[in-house]
Amino acid sequence: MATWRKQYVVARPVYSEDSFVEQQEKICRQRKTPWDHIKLYFTCDSKRVKNAALSLLPIIGWMKIYQVRKWLLGDVVSGISTGLVAIMQGLAFSLLAQLPPSYGLYTAFFPMLTYFFLGTSRHISVGSFPVLSLMVGQVVLRLVPGDGKPPANITGFEGLSEDHQRVLVASSLTFLMGIFQLAMGVLQVGFVVVYLSDTLVSGFTTAAAIHILVSQLKFVLGLNVLSVNGPLAIIDTLEKIFVQITSTNICDLVTSIVIMVVVFIVKELNDKYKAKLPVPIPIEVIVTIISCGISYGANFETRYNVTVVGKMVKGYESPMAPNLDVFRESAVEAFPIAIVGFAVAFSVAKVYSIKHNYTIDGNQELIAFGVSNIFGAAFRSFAASTALSRTAVQESSGGKTQIAGLISAMMAMVVTLALGFLLEPLPRSVLGALVIVNLKGMLMQVREIPYLWRRDKLDCVVWVGTCVGAILLGLDLGLAVGLGVELLTVVFRTQFPRCSVLANIPGTDMYRDHKDYMHIYEIKGVKIFRMPSPIFFANIEFFKDKLTEAVGFNPLRVLKKRNKALTKIKIHLKKSEHMTKGCYKNKPEESEDAGNVEELVLPTDFKDLPFQIDWNADLPGNISIPRVDLHTLILDFSAVSFMDISAIKGLRTALKEYIRIEVDVYIVACDVYILEKLHSTMFFDEEIHTSMFFPTLHDAVLHVQEKRKDCKKTLHGLYSVARTITILHYLQV
Repeated sequence: MATWRKQYVVARPVYSEDSFVEQQEKICRQRKTPWDHIKLYFTCDSKRVKNAALSLLPIIGWMKIYQVRKWLLGDVVSGISTGLVAIMQGLAFSLLAQLPPSYGLYTAFFPMLTYFFLGTSRHISVGSFPVLSLMVGQVVLRLVPGDGKPPANITGFEGLSEDHQRVLVASSLTFLMGIFQLAMGVLQVGFVVVYLSDTLVSGFTTAAAIHILVSQLKFVLGLNVLSVNGPLAIIDTLEKIFVQITSTNICDLVTSIVIMVVVFIVKELNDKYKAKLPVPIPIEVIVTIISCGISYGANFETRYNVTVVGKMVKGYESPMAPNLDVFRESAVEAFPIAIVGFAVAFSVAKVYSIKHNYTIDGNQELIAFGVSNIFGAAFRSFAASTALSRTAVQESSGGKTQIAGLISAMMAMVVTLALGFLLEPLPRSVLGALVIVNLKGMLMQVREIPYLWRRDKLDCVVWVGTCVGAILLGLDLGLAVGLGVELLTVVFRTQFPRCSVLANIPGTDMYRDHKDYMHIYEIKGVKIFRMPSPIFFANIEFFKDKLTEAVGFNPLRVLKKRNKALTKIKIHLKKSEHMTKGCYKNKPEESEDAGNVEELVLPTDFKDLPFQIDWNADLPGNISIPRVDLHTLILDFSAVSFMDISAIKGLRTALKEYIRIEVDVYIVACDVYILEKLHSTMFFDEEIHTSMFFPTLHDAVLHVQEKRKDCKKTLHGLYSVARTITILHYLQV
């Protein structure tokens, strides 16, 4: 319920921009030149060195305030819980990257080591992310398709098995992705993530979830489906699955269904009772252990022809250099992977930084992930980011700092070095089922469509366009489609804003759209026009058209009509003079259309007439002029953030058209930097003056009312009658 606010009274003069500048002394600021900024950037002192060190190594900042007694136990418990989830997700998501499962454990270990020192978020769990894994897998399939098809012609593939070729592609792609992220961080372009709106990311991740779901069906059903890549690949994959549906492995299907049902139920219970549970139930780990035991005891691999994880790589292989040929082949895909990986990680990190009241640095996050991916790629890991589900486990189980992340990485190391053989009997259908269950959050984002449609239809178009584009064309092209649709909506919003005519709320100095309120006061003969958008080359004509629509007439047409009428009057006056002198019959006939086009748009010239003309008075029957009841036009520029040269030229032309038909024009609430630009572009001349600008809308309205009050004190009406009679007298021929 609305409540009455305290009233305030302000008594001050009515200001124009000119009078305000005269009365208020302005500080003359010396703005820095680009050279000044460059010198400042390269200036070095002890304080800057210290800040740079703290910025590049955020661990120094939070380790100084680390509370061992309060935080260490929570970090240890959180690290163990997160490590168990990270191991299972690493195995599962490596299938999305078309790699042997053991390489998922590499991604859970190496990137975390460097992020521990360089990252600014204290809560995100660094490792594999399903969307990135799928995007890497698409590149791997394109270059090493398998299924008997020859790989791409890349130097370095000679003598390598198919699995090792795929590992080389994935690690080289990840290395290039890290280079892109590191370069963007060094160049301080972390702001690039703002071009990926929440709506776009939501639509994109939903499409990725659908791709992931389809890609895991072959594991869940136990089918041998040839991998497909490129536009419409999802349709081809579904077609091949349905063709082979009768060959479904019943053991894989039953195992997958049981796993999905159990994991889904326990996850729902975890969410429902998370306030009462000290740590979430690690259901993925439990079902994995049980599945491994049953598979080993019942010999699923030979008895039921179930595909299992198989030989796990024990220990870590020596570092390897990336392949330059893979760089050339995958550069187009590496950049969107880098952007998506950073965007997801930054958005998740931002959520928890706000919740726990600390700051994160987007540019430093780019550097941290860039170095982490480069370091991890050297040891055969694939693209690393974060996963919301894994990060939620790390935070909800008591994690306070990245020590929890380091412990989770140590657990992945233990499994790789000593316990990996225990996972060899694990059916791949179990990993596929775990992947599908973890897609619930992304798939449920479909529920945003009705909400977006009701709240903002353009955002809904972005969501649907991104999702459909990514589903049909693939994730890389789909992201480009989403960005294109998003930029088109921005163009649409700025090029076609909702303009309005304002009127006064009685008894206040507030002005609102006259269509929105019942009791509102419109000053007779005054139009207040507002455009809530920047004015630039793309929408200046829209601005002029909407302004014409608001005032109800075209000023240029009125001006041309008046100048044509004036030409007629002057011709009739000359005829009358010749008739009086008796020499009219010897005077050659003059055309009533005298005057060229340039003269028709110039200010009306009364200097050769013995009278002034009131264009709204009754004129002779053969002269028809559109009536203009408007005497003042006020343009509200409070929402205009910038104007380019094209817009300034267009505005200048429009203002002159109204001024030349005797309509006073005022511009209010114009930004000071726009005013400076108007001065620098020679906007003002003998027709357009700085006195037309007012700091507030109410100042301009009060000025207009005072000016019109003074005009009413004259005998303007009597002069108008006299002028009309004079015109009729002169035109009676």
